[in-house]
Amino acid sequence: MSIRKKRPTEWRKVAYDCCALAACIVFLVPVLWSIFSAFQSPGNLFVFPPKFDPRLFTLINFKTVFGTGDVARYAMNSVIVAVSSSAITVVASSMAGFALAKYRFLGRQFIFLLIISVLLVPLQVLMVPVFLILKTLGWINSLIGIIIPPAATATGTFMMRQFIIGIPDELLEAARIDGASHWKIYLRIILPLSAPVLGAVGILSFTWRWNDYLWPLIVINNQQNYTLQLSLANLVGTNTVEWGTLLAYATMAMVPVLVVFLCFQRYFVKGSLAGGVKG
Repeated sequence: MSIRKKRPTEWRKVAYDCCALAACIVFLVPVLWSIFSAFQSPGNLFVFPPKFDPRLFTLINFKTVFGTGDVARYAMNSVIVAVSSSAITVVASSMAGFALAKYRFLGRQFIFLLIISVLLVPLQVLMVPVFLILKTLGWINSLIGIIIPPAATATGTFMMRQFIIGIPDELLEAARIDGASHWKIYLRIILPLSAPVLGAVGILSFTWRWNDYLWPLIVINNQQNYTLQLSLANLVGTNTVEWGTLLAYATMAMVPVLVVFLCFQRYFVKGSLAGGVKG
């Protein structure tokens, strides 16, 4: 009887694994195809069936990329924007999540619902008022104009709050009895225990800021302040597109995101799962 009961479970597991493998192939094929095409010469780019001969690989597209503009400056601008905005997101979200999870004050639930309701508002609705605020502050056409506005996210606050709720209140009470201040509790207890969700929020924020195109397009006019995504869009001409150069540029732009995710994927998985199940 036990053997008969195990067989449906094993077949179900195999079916799930096959579905997961098929989904991975569907998502990975376009990425791998773009990377493969980035190392092809313009003459072999549209050859069908494609030739998977390593001897045909060339770096001519990457050489062309570095000849189209100041790629190093654009990359540095993207690094400054992504790292700075992600750091602000992690700090602001952890503070807000800590306050909403562990402190009792009037209007706490209303504030939390108000923050969550921001997720229902499309970005296009907020563009004009935020742009006018930046214009008043004199932040138009500067990196700070694309760092600050998207730094505080409702998603990060929600994830942090859901995770911190699961931290036992007894730890905080014991720290208060020992004379720990609110800041010491936040720095010595909340942040170390919240490392998984901090990593998840940081990876999501870095990915969003690194790949952001629409908001920098609105704020930045000076080419010296371009990010990689803005300079990448300039490779698309009105009538022609240099696909080899474009794919090489896109391949270079995706490398930092892959490196960050591979380095912190352990925290990303733990933080995403833990932050989603606690109520």
